[in-house]
Amino acid sequence: MAPDEDSQQQFKPQKKKPDSEHEQRRKKIVPGSLMKAVIRPGGGELTPADGDQVIYHCTIRTLEGVAVESTRREFGGNGTPSRQVLGKSKMIVGLLEGIPTMLKGEIAMFKMKPEMHFGETDCPVSVADNFPKDSELHFEVELIDFSKIKVINEDLGVLKKVLREGESWETPREPYEVKAWISAKSGTGEVLLSRGEEPISFTFGKSEIPEGLEMGIGTMSRGEKAVIYVTSQHITESPLIPAVETMGEIHFEVELIHFIQVRDVLGDGRLIKRRIHDGRGEFPMDCPLQDSLLRVHYKGMLLNSEKTIFYDTRVHNDGQPLEFSSGEGLVPEGFEMCVRLMLPGEIALVTCPPDYAYDKFQRPDNVPEGAYVQWEIELIDFEMAKDWTGFNFRQIMEDVEKIKGTGNRLFKEGKFQLAKAKYDKLLREFKHVNPMDDEEGKEFSNARDLLHLNVAACLLKMGECRKSIEECNKVLDANPAHVKALYRRGMAYMTAGDFEEARSDFNKMMSIDKSAEATAKAALVKLKKEEQEVHKRARKQFKGLFDKNPGEISEVGVSKTEENVNESRENDDADDISSDEQNIEEAAAPIRMNFVSQSFSKARRFFASLGISRCTIL
Repeated sequence: MAPDEDSQQQFKPQKKKPDSEHEQRRKKIVPGSLMKAVIRPGGGELTPADGDQVIYHCTIRTLEGVAVESTRREFGGNGTPSRQVLGKSKMIVGLLEGIPTMLKGEIAMFKMKPEMHFGETDCPVSVADNFPKDSELHFEVELIDFSKIKVINEDLGVLKKVLREGESWETPREPYEVKAWISAKSGTGEVLLSRGEEPISFTFGKSEIPEGLEMGIGTMSRGEKAVIYVTSQHITESPLIPAVETMGEIHFEVELIHFIQVRDVLGDGRLIKRRIHDGRGEFPMDCPLQDSLLRVHYKGMLLNSEKTIFYDTRVHNDGQPLEFSSGEGLVPEGFEMCVRLMLPGEIALVTCPPDYAYDKFQRPDNVPEGAYVQWEIELIDFEMAKDWTGFNFRQIMEDVEKIKGTGNRLFKEGKFQLAKAKYDKLLREFKHVNPMDDEEGKEFSNARDLLHLNVAACLLKMGECRKSIEECNKVLDANPAHVKALYRRGMAYMTAGDFEEARSDFNKMMSIDKSAEATAKAALVKLKKEEQEVHKRARKQFKGLFDKNPGEISEVGVSKTEENVNESRENDDADDISSDEQNIEEAAAPIRMNFVSQSFSKARRFFASLGISRCTIL
């Protein structure tokens, strides 16, 4: 009986993991090439392991006792102990093998043949030309300390030794505001910065502390205490340590007291959220990132010298918090973007530019146009939107109509991204809906098709012609005779400049449904006008371009009739080309003139904004 696959798999030999570079070097050790004698015993039972930071003094002597190199001052060194990470730092193989046998405080003498120290073939550590690397040598090593270490920088220029673990997972980053106790010593123990009476405050990313120190603090959490070792290449000048020219390395002892979460929400420094009181829970899991019913208190202020308060829920709303549903455009965009990043109980100070505040939202009487504002917001609590668990089909479809209605309102208000988000949400939830009979299946299929077409309308308004076409195709792949999908796709094709594809969709509409003939003919009239405008503008811009003799170049002129073209397009937009649908407003998007580019491949950059379509929400 043949063994089964599981048995064969079980006894299949595992591939051996290749040896690391250090393991390969350790294999070079032969009996008698590395010998150890303990001069002073150490304490404890633990010895260093790979990944540990080791701090040690080392004096190298010839067998006659002549010191040729040392870290100690009395033997010509600078007094700074060596500090390396076992298994990561470049070390001679004798110390790589010998130090892990030592206890803390131990002094040992290692006798090494040349292949165990700097005489090793391809030794990663270089020495002076006059160094006796071909001789047998004595290495006197005192292991001062060793500990677990976190490597912050790949070049080992920034390391962190944790003295006390922090309280949470969150760490500071640019542009957070940090408060910490900081002291510093040189590698030789000289005090460079004493712990003051007040903690040090600085803003991350503003070069207010040395680069390496900031890198180390960026890995710390609130309440953590650590020593951060920074070598010279990462010690930059700063107000904290002004003179850095002669410093080999600095040991910073840091206790991270607190940091204020500061978020540059837009990434351009205009919409800034500062957390001034911590909330409950963990970010972002406990934030109202999805559609929710939110309750907030807020105070709105102008950014003038008086910090004029223009609204305060505790004063102007009878002390009651503001309640609103997220994702419905009911508050200024910058306000909602920041509240979505808050935890319950959190208080944040938000500085908002006018285009995300009241220049695109209902303006309070005492807020001037173009004004930056500041909101002090407290998120009291929020309720997540209910899912459809436990709903029957009729309850689901009623909820669909409610959410779709909100999307339609947002579309009419010109908030196309928010409207699309509503339709997208329903389409995601539809993946988990299973109609029970043919009647429910037909209703479900129709609703799904209309949602795809509404997404297509939003995309067309947003200038995403190709994506709009893809949404229409999701309907037409299942139902090639869907008239509304053909119309929507035709308008998207026309906006994209694919006139032949648009004409095909409009003609197909008429052949499928005679009641759509008037709409299709109006669209074809508009299509013809668009083609004529493109040809006219192309001829105007490239007139005489190819009329010169060989070797001569004509200048391409910019059309002087652009205002007339725009006026003509505006008049075209006023035509009602969709009598069977509700027209909201025209969507302007760039036309990619495929047929022109085939003849004039260099002309694409001169054409834009020639396509106009009417979008409809169903």
